[in-house]
Parts: sequence; C-alpha cells; structure tokens
Amino acid sequence: MQGDGRDILLQGFHWKSHIGSRHSTGSTKPWWRIVRDNAAFIRRAGFTWVWLPPCSDSLAPQGYIPRRWYQFNSTYGSERELRSTLKALGPVGALADIVVNHRVGLHTSGADFMDPPFADNRAAICADDESGVGTGAPDTGERHPCGRDLDHTNPDVRFAVKTYLERLRDLGFRGWRFDLVKGFAGRYVGEYVRASQSAFSVGECFETDRQRVCDWIDSTDGRCAAFDFPTRYRLYDAVMNDDYSAMRQDNSGRVLAGGLIGFWPGMSVTFVDNHDTEWCREAEHQANYDNTRHFPGSTVEMAYAYTLTHPGVPCVFWQHFFDWGHQTRGMIERLMHLRRQRGIISTSRLEIHHAKPGLYAAVVGGSVAVKLGHAFWSPGVGWRQELSGDRYAVWTR
Repeated sequence: MQGDGRDILLQGFHWKSHIGSRHSTGSTKPWWRIVRDNAAFIRRAGFTWVWLPPCSDSLAPQGYIPRRWYQFNSTYGSERELRSTLKALGPVGALADIVVNHRVGLHTSGADFMDPPFADNRAAICADDESGVGTGAPDTGERHPCGRDLDHTNPDVRFAVKTYLERLRDLGFRGWRFDLVKGFAGRYVGEYVRASQSAFSVGECFETDRQRVCDWIDSTDGRCAAFDFPTRYRLYDAVMNDDYSAMRQDNSGRVLAGGLIGFWPGMSVTFVDNHDTEWCREAEHQANYDNTRHFPGSTVEMAYAYTLTHPGVPCVFWQHFFDWGHQTRGMIERLMHLRRQRGIISTSRLEIHHAKPGLYAAVVGGSVAVKLGHAFWSPGVGWRQELSGDRYAVWTR
C-alpha cells in the first residue's frame, strides 16, 4: 500500500497551465507562482500531495517531450520559482511528473542528447525506435512516436534516470508520477522507486482492463501504485447512462467494486478527470481517439461523490477545484472533510447494496453511505444526510 491510506492528491495543473495567467497589464504570472500563491489554501483543504507537471526543458510546452533533464527553467517558470513553490507547499508533498520513456536531443530525429548526454547516445536508444538511429536492445514496452524510445535495459540509461531523480529530490520533490509506463517494462519503475526512496509513486498505466493494471503493479514488485483507469471509465459510462451495473463484480461469492479498487485498493489512485481527459484535449483529439471523454456538468459532482467516499487514493483535478466555481469546490472540500473525519482510507471496507440501472448504493467503512442515480434509496434509520445534488447523496452514521 502506498502511504498510510489517508492520502488525498491534487493534480496541480491542467493542459494549458504552461500559458500561465495573463493580467490586464500585459504581464504573465508563470504556473509555479500560481501554485505557490495557492499553497496555503491547498494545505487548509487537506491535500497531502500535489502532482506537478514535468519541470525539465521540453520540446513540447506541456513538458511531455523532454529534452534537457537537468535544465529546470521551463514554460512553467524558472528553477528558482519552482524551488520556492515546493518550499511553500510544505508539509504537503510534491510529486514530480517523470517522463523517461522517451526523450529528444538538440534535434528531434537525432541521438544528440545533452544535459546530460548518455555514455553512448545511440546505445541509449532502442534498436527498433522509428528514427533508425538506435543501437540498443529492442523496446521492452509499447512503441511510442514522440521522441527517441530509451533503452532501459542499458545500465547507463538507468544510472542517468536515477541521477535525474536525485536532482529532483534536491529541488524538493518527494515522490513521482511516472508517465506512459506502458512504454517500458514495469520492473524498471520498481527499480527507480526503490533507488530514489520515493515516499509515494504512481504510474500512468493508461489501460481500462483491470487485470492488466494489476499485472503492471505486480511488475514493479508492488512498489508503484497506478491510476485507476478501469474505475474511471466504468464510472463515466455509469453516470452518463444512469446504469451502474458495471460498478460491481461478483467474484467467487464476494461482491467487489468493478474497477481496480475492488481488487487492489491500496495501490489504486482514483480520479475523475485529468489533463488528458479535460474538455480542451477532447476538442484537440476528437478525430483521433475516444479516450478523452470528460465528465460534463453536474456529473462531475456525482463522480467526486463516488471517488472521495470510496476506497483507493483519490486525486482531485485542479480545474474542478479552482476553476469550476464555489459550488463544486465547496462540495469537494466537504467530501474531503467527511473522508478524514470518518476515517475512510484507501483500504476501507466497501459494501455495495445496489449496482443496477438507475441506482448505485454503498456503505463505506461502516460510517459513510453514498447513492448515485435517479432512483430513490436511503440507508435507513440512524443516518444523517450530509450533502446531495443532481443524482447523488451522501450520509454519515
């Protein structure tokens, strides 16, 4: 299990955070300063971790095509501003977004890595990389077209990654969010987590098949949690269709949650939306793939009524918390308070009473009850309704 099970994460950015905040004077406040200015509020809300975007120099402004790992002046702000932000967040921990599946050099199609170079730049690239310049071993994961796929079987590559993580720890980061982990074997993520003594780590195993996510966590030797995409997409389909049948599964006579939280809740990071699923990404990629589908309107509150009351480690999206208005923020804050007050943790007991068209109803940890769907349901005598909205309600005993 990651942490003590009581963690609540904040995704501390969105897809367009690199633009910063423009003022009427024409000046722009960079993202690191925006996060720093909200640090006290983030602490008071009860978040224990903030996941921040890739902080190294990158070909892409969002940071996901890294170029110079050791250069920490980026579109999000300067290294000095980053250090100041990480210090201001304390004792809330910061997760660095780690992009080590791929990398570019000074030119996007070459093997001219700098800051740092590898001992042999061509040998650091997988032999089957589409660039044709790699002389390393075949890729240990799925192929990815962005940048040169790094060969993690190469000890020089692994040494460079570990050194990079040491530098990030020196900046003030205490944990990692690993990007695109399906691109290389999970055993290397486990090795990096162990070597860096990460306090909390989670991987982006973008996979809706629950067993495949469990297998990936296993491949890290159980050292790295995973985002619960299986729960996220089941929940999306459920609230959009008002049919919650997929939110439970009968397993050898036991009734379990349908997603990863039903099978490995202590290693599951649940979420509603993120920088890959938000509305602007949906608009960008509508013609390419269907995985972006964001939660619209009041379904956002329904989704948080589920994730913030259920097992797993919940993650709240920056835009939902800061940009969707006082009602949504207040609802999220109240659910976070109830979670802490009632002692709900990542491995709390879940009793699913109904999961069918029109109704989902469950009791978590014996002290919190939640209902989704248009149908009426009540947990009965001795329960007090704490909050309710469009097709959801939450009670405490």
